[in-house]
Amino acid sequence: MSGFARSSGQTRPRTHEASNLTTVRLTEGGEHFEILVNPDAALSYKQGRNVEASQVIVADEVFSDSNKGLRVGVEKLRKHFNTDDEAQAAVEILKRGELNLTQEQRKRLTEEKRRAVIAIISKNFVDPRTMLPHPPMRIEQAMQEQRVSIDPFLDANEQTKSVIEKLRTIIPLKSEKVKLSVKVSAQYSGQTIGILKNFGEIRKEEWGADGTLSAIVEIPAGGQPGLLDRLGSTTKGAAQVSIVK
Repeated sequence: MSGFARSSGQTRPRTHEASNLTTVRLTEGGEHFEILVNPDAALSYKQGRNVEASQVIVADEVFSDSNKGLRVGVEKLRKHFNTDDEAQAAVEILKRGELNLTQEQRKRLTEEKRRAVIAIISKNFVDPRTMLPHPPMRIEQAMQEQRVSIDPFLDANEQTKSVIEKLRTIIPLKSEKVKLSVKVSAQYSGQTIGILKNFGEIRKEEWGADGTLSAIVEIPAGGQPGLLDRLGSTTKGAAQVSIVK
């Protein structure tokens, strides 16, 4: 990474795409700071995974414009980061700055978040005419028709609220919950209680002396088919399930 000049000297442009690098950017007090990072390691770091800063930061250099090779002067480092050590300043920028996603990363994250939004809608909303969930493909088609844009960073649950409002002009959606009575023998009770907790809220739980489980669980109506499938496969069809009126 040598050969970059500070802002007062010569510069040498660099194309991040060509070098398979990207940047983390921070604006502090009207000043712009950038560091060069490994895209995948930086994304993992920003997602809270166990990645050391040393695995992310490509070089202990702080830039005002990394493409042009413009390095930040020591005076600005002292003013904004209380240090003249670029390595320390780079770690602070990594922690507080915004990762500039590569095109491939943005596409992948957007698609993952899109699938998460579709899953939430399919699980929590039903067609009020049939009381059945809309198939994921139908939800996706409606999103395309409405040209729904997905933010790769915004929480899927938060985005779902605005997506629902847009989709209601195309497909009928109703938030509905259902209570189910579930009874299983001791052989499957341990696995079943975990499944019920994952799908909804347990309203009643009773354990027989022989380990038999009887429970009432409240779940989104759209999640009923998935729960029945899961219970059926786990208990080999032995679970007794009925709707509680």
